[in-house]
Amino acid sequence: MNDLLARATWSALVEPGDAVAGTLVGLLGAQGALAWVRHALRGAPELSRLEAVRGPLADPDRRRIERALARWAVRLPDCDPVRDLDRLDRLGGALLVPGDPRWPVALDDLGPEAPFGLWVRGTADLGRSLVRSAAIVGSRAATSYGERVAFDLADGLAADGVWVVSGGAYGIDAAAHRGAVARHGRTLVLLAGGVDRAYPAGNARLLEAVVGAGGALASEVPPTSLPTKSRFLQRNRLIAAAGRATVVVEAAWRSGAMSTAHHAARLLRPVGAVPGPVTSMASAGCHRLLRDGVAVCVTDAAEVRELAGLIGADLASDAEAAADARVARPHDALDPVTRRVLDALPRRTPAQLDRVASVAGVTVAEARGAVGLLELEGWAARRGDGWITVVRSTS
Repeated sequence: MNDLLARATWSALVEPGDAVAGTLVGLLGAQGALAWVRHALRGAPELSRLEAVRGPLADPDRRRIERALARWAVRLPDCDPVRDLDRLDRLGGALLVPGDPRWPVALDDLGPEAPFGLWVRGTADLGRSLVRSAAIVGSRAATSYGERVAFDLADGLAADGVWVVSGGAYGIDAAAHRGAVARHGRTLVLLAGGVDRAYPAGNARLLEAVVGAGGALASEVPPTSLPTKSRFLQRNRLIAAAGRATVVVEAAWRSGAMSTAHHAARLLRPVGAVPGPVTSMASAGCHRLLRDGVAVCVTDAAEVRELAGLIGADLASDAEAAADARVARPHDALDPVTRRVLDALPRRTPAQLDRVASVAGVTVAEARGAVGLLELEGWAARRGDGWITVVRSTS
């Protein structure tokens, strides 16, 4: 068995973030560790072999190894790396492992908790791609404000060739991926389940659009693997490690996004947070990160690039220039709700707000907020008690 097959086996055998398995592979190599496990499950584990490499094992370490072997014994008979690689091949994917020039070496910072490999669909050269990257995360139950900010941040980063990293969930994650795709940029979706499983199912078209735009879907577990709560929590460490910086747009006091931010801080990755209304529970986590000094305040893509150390000649020179750039964006740079409202506005005969909301498939309150924003940016105008769209140049 070669290293690729051994690592494919390990990724199916153990749960993500298993430090005991990571330590074994670090000591004996993927093939050697797997052979040691198979031998141990047929009889008493040869702990002396491990001690010859790392020194005497304390009793707690011996017990951890024994418990790990008991866990792995249940799953090992079902592991079939050839079958898993064949499924990935039918998807047009690739398995990246350490030592492959396409491997994102930033993940090695996770130490014993680093993934054994990445099962990838789409652009496979993540090693080169993630040199210019930033993670954008936040609440699934996002507000329209949060989705708008996430979309704009991703749009601005993608315009500068920065890969946007997130988790593919509803809310902030999805808005960030859409922002990158709308700018014809690249984005990496790190999944908690297999790359053949669109989760959540409602984002299936978005995930395919990511691949079609030159981005990638990646997971540390093989195809057909189910996303579970523990895997979602472990997936957060990959997002934190993959990005040169992590930005939290909206997050409750305790949430997965907060977990990602703390993973990033432990890895000494810069962390940014977008402030929100002080009365908004959706931004309570962001305010906590700012107050505790874990994060710095960021408000636009230029500040995210600066946070990630990606300063270039195109960095906005001041806030006024950045604001002008936002005003001049085309329609597809608007957040999803506002864009749907804009699409629903007639050009000639004014439509009342409830009619606009019905056509757009949003609430009247959302339509009211969207037309107000569109009016400020010059895309809509009030005519009597109705609204119309304004055709304007984007050059």
